[in-house]
Amino acid sequence: MQRIYFDNAATTALDPQVLEAMLPFLTEKFGNPSSIYSYGRESKMGIEAARKSVAKILGTKPANIFFTSGGTESTNTAMSAAVRDLGVKHIITSPIEHHATLHTAEYYEKQGIKLSLVDILPSGHVDLESLKTLLSEGPQPVLVSLMHANNEIGNLLPIQEVGEICKAHNAYFHCDTVQTVGHYPLNFSELNVHFANGAGHKFHGPKGVGILYVSDEVQIKPMINGGGQERNMRAGTENLYGIVGFAKALEMATETYEQDSTHMRSLKQYMADQLTALIPGVTFNGDWQGESLYTVLNVSFPRTDKTEMLLMSLDMAGICVSGGSACSSGASIGSHVIRCLPNNNEVVPVRFSFCKHNTTNEIDSVINTLKNILG
Repeated sequence: MQRIYFDNAATTALDPQVLEAMLPFLTEKFGNPSSIYSYGRESKMGIEAARKSVAKILGTKPANIFFTSGGTESTNTAMSAAVRDLGVKHIITSPIEHHATLHTAEYYEKQGIKLSLVDILPSGHVDLESLKTLLSEGPQPVLVSLMHANNEIGNLLPIQEVGEICKAHNAYFHCDTVQTVGHYPLNFSELNVHFANGAGHKFHGPKGVGILYVSDEVQIKPMINGGGQERNMRAGTENLYGIVGFAKALEMATETYEQDSTHMRSLKQYMADQLTALIPGVTFNGDWQGESLYTVLNVSFPRTDKTEMLLMSLDMAGICVSGGSACSSGASIGSHVIRCLPNNNEVVPVRFSFCKHNTTNEIDSVINTLKNILG
């Protein structure tokens, strides 16, 4: 049975060219980057070349980029550093954030840090007036932690505007850019962002490697104590081949951004059109035709006996989709994002997320399968 993969917001396939770039560092260039002899020096050069490439693409300096194990570690590090090193007494986030943010915020709330959640509009966007109100209340300093693109419904945060709001209130701003690094041109030096993060596996790079951007405006202490790796900020032998793969994947995504994003936007619109025309009662979650991530289409099916088991039925037909974040797939309580939207009890949400390799033929096959399941 041929499988169709429409869960690219969870992870993407490793690009063969990325693997090719990684292979030398998996084989002959195996030296420890901290060693001073030739094997170590060439490994270190690979890491620093990757850092320079990533920094250039993201509009910042190499010194502002730290390699981590992925988005979750980067988010935890930023939020922990804000409390520990910057003296933050108040965290403002939203109820539709990734659990890496929400659970970290809840942890610090138990430690005595004030936690506030901004209101969510019916469209799924963050209510910026609510953000302004919360910034005017409670203890200082404040950390605002809001994601650039929601990983379930795709809504985009007006990152420039939020940065300006934070600046006006002297607040620190952490933006989870995991779903947008590698998918949009970003220039961190032009944004009032103190922390941002990315994960290689969201844009055809390897799993287990990510970045944390730290602006010059903040000074934080080591993330992990030990050796002097990552300029004394994150001890432990570096994920050498992962770092090289991250940079290669980001370079490729940047080079082909225009054609890839155009292709994926057309897939999203085509699927929405086909679902509307051929599957009765479907609706779409979030601001899907407006300020929305072009890779994600979150669809609500009317709740029936057949749709209750829809994800399983699709899986049995070889179609890979999700009902929410992959990090929450083991939970049975449903999507915390969808629960913040109107009429959430009456529908069964399914997230379809696309990559540059998906086709309209795959969409046609999924639509036909849905018709058979629901018919």
